[in-house]
Amino acid sequence: MAGERSADEIQRDIEQSRVALAQTVDELAYRTNPKRVVENTKASLKARAQTPEGKIVIYAGGGLVVLLILRKIRKR
Repeated sequence: MAGERSADEIQRDIEQSRVALAQTVDELAYRTNPKRVVENTKASLKARAQTPEGKIVIYAGGGLVVLLILRKIRKR
């Protein structure tokens, strides 16, 4: 029959699938490494903070903190 595969072909397909799966698992382990996640998050936040929108958010948050501190000091 033309649709049947030989044992060697099946074995080759299994080995290719194994290699692909191993690469996928390695990539997932690399991406989910806690240290790498922290580094990527820090880099992303630093990049966002450098944008005009990020600077506005930082300044607004800082201003809010200053106002809250002044309000608390004033109530004493």
